[in-house]
Amino acid sequence: MIRREESLRYHEGDRPGKIEVKMSKPCLSPREMRLAYLPGVAWPVREIADNPANVWRYTARGNLVGMVSNGSAVPGLGDVGPAAAKPIQEGIALLFKRFADIDVFDLELDARDPERIVDLVRTLEPTFGAICIKDIRAPEGLEIYDRLRETMSIPVFHENLYSTAIVAMAALINALDLADKEISSVRVVICGAGTVGLGCARLLTALGHPPENLLLYDIRGLVSPDREDLHRYQRDFARDDAARTLEQGLRGADVFLGASTGGVLTPEMIRSMSRFPIVFGMATPAPEIAYQEARSTRRDAIVGTSFGQDPNAIVDLLSFPYVFRGALDVQAKGISERMMLAAARSLAELAREEVPEEVSRAYGDESFTFGPDYLLPMPIDPRILVRQSAAVARQAMEEGLAGRSVPVDGYEESLAVRLGTTRELVRRLITKARSVNPRIVLPEGTSEKILRACALLIDEGIANPILVGTEEDVHRAAERLGIDLGGVAIVDPAHSPHFDAYAAEYLTLCGRRGVTPDLARTRMTHARHFAALMLHKGDADMMICGATDHYAESMRTVLEIIGPAPGVRRISSLHMVHRPKEVYFLADCSVNIEPDAEDLAEIALLAARTVRALGIEPRVAMLSFSNFGSVDHPLARKVRTATRIARERNPGLVIEGELQLETALDAKIRRRYFPFSDLTQNANVLVFPDLQSGNLSLHLLQQIGEGIAVGPILMGTRLPVHVIQQGSPVDDVVNLAAVGALQVAGALTGGM
Repeated sequence: MIRREESLRYHEGDRPGKIEVKMSKPCLSPREMRLAYLPGVAWPVREIADNPANVWRYTARGNLVGMVSNGSAVPGLGDVGPAAAKPIQEGIALLFKRFADIDVFDLELDARDPERIVDLVRTLEPTFGAICIKDIRAPEGLEIYDRLRETMSIPVFHENLYSTAIVAMAALINALDLADKEISSVRVVICGAGTVGLGCARLLTALGHPPENLLLYDIRGLVSPDREDLHRYQRDFARDDAARTLEQGLRGADVFLGASTGGVLTPEMIRSMSRFPIVFGMATPAPEIAYQEARSTRRDAIVGTSFGQDPNAIVDLLSFPYVFRGALDVQAKGISERMMLAAARSLAELAREEVPEEVSRAYGDESFTFGPDYLLPMPIDPRILVRQSAAVARQAMEEGLAGRSVPVDGYEESLAVRLGTTRELVRRLITKARSVNPRIVLPEGTSEKILRACALLIDEGIANPILVGTEEDVHRAAERLGIDLGGVAIVDPAHSPHFDAYAAEYLTLCGRRGVTPDLARTRMTHARHFAALMLHKGDADMMICGATDHYAESMRTVLEIIGPAPGVRRISSLHMVHRPKEVYFLADCSVNIEPDAEDLAEIALLAARTVRALGIEPRVAMLSFSNFGSVDHPLARKVRTATRIARERNPGLVIEGELQLETALDAKIRRRYFPFSDLTQNANVLVFPDLQSGNLSLHLLQQIGEGIAVGPILMGTRLPVHVIQQGSPVDDVVNLAAVGALQVAGALTGGM
């Protein structure tokens, strides 16, 4: 559940909104400024004036979509107007960029007259590579869509009309195959005669479904020719039939497609359908019937819903970014229904193929096999961009709608690297954590950061939080923040039945390190020590601390009570640093001040093991100020020795050193000067020679390099525990909990 305060903080932030315009070319020096503007810009201007097709070569138009709305039909909110529609528009712009690397200008128009909107958008054609219509009420939005398609020479797409419909057709293709039914003979009932329902009806017809086998219903019953309240787009699917109600229409029907509102479909209605009924409840935010209720009603039912965590989640995100990607890349003149069906078929075909290991691993090593509970590829499947966009581009070329041709094989390769292979890493981690759902003890139970993280962990199903503190103090803090702690365990050390046992255990652990019985009991009143004993005794699965304490103090407790795993010399840390198209892993930037060669080798091996468990093949660079012996200094020799030790302990690991950071990340330098290097690709695991260099580099990336860091992830601990740093955002707690779930599941526990 997303809360009001959380949402408003996210959208306001330090910089209001969710999108910005960024430079794609350097513009620092006076010469670069003259190249970017006058006088240098005169040359591309002349080239385009002489040949308008050159606009795709010299400008960003080919990757720019205009997102048009007047806010008259925002799903779930209704007519909110153009200004209030802007957060929605920015949100979909963000998704376009996130999933398909497409830039979007959102255009909120203060206009209701279709003629005026058409004229406004048509005048903007030279700006954009494509237009997307969104959240304009019917029938005006449909009229605008048709008029723009007829008069513009770039793709025009109605997101509400077709995005969900494409995904529904993909699921339907596979469901009909499983039910051994033909599209040409099934009876289909659509509940909802709005934009989504009409989009499904249109694509059904394009797929080969006979219109006479389709019944369309809205809140007033059957959409029939004798009704006077219909607009012309609904009349295209009006049918004379004795089944005037949805309940009557579903008797003996093969397929139900819901595009209406939650709860309108009953178990009795499903029982009246034909054998192997196909039931897709696609209403948002709640489907027409819950997935489990529909499945329990009939064992032979094939079910899909709009809820993302259900099997067969029919969500628009599986279609629109990738349809636009393919259309833009061939400079398509339009997006035809056959291009949309090509997108649907590509999704259907992906669900029949073996699922990549990284996807299966993200879902707790679940085995996905084509069948009633797996009709669509999982949203994190990296193949969707490649297959769907390529299918759309190929169809555009076959129909003669492409402004340029692309070699399909080469195009698919370019798509595979466009967003980088690690863009879904955090999403995969959270999905994996949901399948583990560990008990996580959080000693700072009254901290605002911890309480907000606690709410997110519950909402996302990542973990079961245990807050340490007095119930009165914790509840008072939660109430002040408007956070509901229903179902969250709160443990007060002073009143815990385990207090005496924990104090005795702590004395056993630390009695020969200056701890007396009285001091042991005193320490157990401290939330951090008590939480660590909970983890040690198995009363929690993992622990995160440090929100209000100094990092060194928190680490001291971890070392004292949890300690390193057997075979590990020193606990160390790893940070995931996300960049726009790649992720790097930095070690050790938080724990060991001056590691020796043995320590560095161990850090490198632990880091490689952790990265591999996260689903990424590690390529390790042991960093120095020297390249392969170019400087014979003790600091360089330490890194050289560490590299040798790590190779001896793990001969199969791709590891190189000592080398400079530039060498580790620039293939041209390695090919030119160090052709013998074992790094055939750039390093993704960077092991720093000491804490000072690592910590400074991490902060530099965060502050001026646009790096988003997750961590520190503690490596080599006996039990899953992480220490966040003061000033870390709430998301750090959530992401570290997801990493900790892997440790609880055994993927990262212990030594090398």
